[in-house]
Amino acid sequence: MELRLTLRNGENLLVTFGIPLGLLVFLARVDVVPRAPGDPLAFLVPGVLALSVMSSAMVALAIATGFERSWLVLKRLGATPLRRGELIAAKSLAVLAILAVQVVAVLAVATGVLGYRPGAGALWLVPVALGLGTAAFAGLGLAMAGGLPASTTLALANGLYVVLLLVSGLVFPLDRLPGWLAARRRGPARRGARRPAARGSRRRGCGRGGDRPRGPGGLGGRRRRAGRARLPLGVRRGPGPGGPSPEPGRSGRTGCLP
Repeated sequence: MELRLTLRNGENLLVTFGIPLGLLVFLARVDVVPRAPGDPLAFLVPGVLALSVMSSAMVALAIATGFERSWLVLKRLGATPLRRGELIAAKSLAVLAILAVQVVAVLAVATGVLGYRPGAGALWLVPVALGLGTAAFAGLGLAMAGGLPASTTLALANGLYVVLLLVSGLVFPLDRLPGWLAARRRGPARRGARRPAARGSRRRGCGRGGDRPRGPGGLGGRRRRAGRARLPLGVRRGPGPGGPSPEPGRSGRTGCLP
């Protein structure tokens, strides 16, 4: 029954089959994905499979369940012998059946129309990844449908679908994103790479900002060093008001190595 209700809805068919297959054919014909050695479909087909999981397990399930809750269908089902676990199991089986048809359709179009030849790698990881992704996105979709109004669930599910489609790297490479998104993506790694060096320079008192002495005699110390730099060779100057001059062989910077 759940499977029939899902397949009779034109919007669900568009989300689950139209968008993934349309993106697969369009992006395979247009030079958007990176031209890896051999075939760009090696990047595109796994992303479209993940997009199919998102469309069936999150978008279609969230919207259908949200409107069933809004129209009091779930409340009426509560008066029948159908238990809650059986309803969730029926929805889960319907999602898995639709996902199986999606995977077959995507692979059929990729191999039969576009000439994709999958590698002989760890193929056993494909059903594991699809199963884990289906469980995660189905839980997210049911959480939205159970806690939000139907119209909000519709808007949020579609908006999240579009955002993940554009910026998650499923069908568009991350290095092809606009500059500010690429900077956001590379920013934490660069800051993390600079942080240990910055900590080490601050610990020694050197590096950026390490030459600035702190405390009451900081400005006087800078002026004394500037005055000593202008003295002729061989002429020594006595201690100033801020204290004795540094010993020979040591740097004038506080806490730094010579």
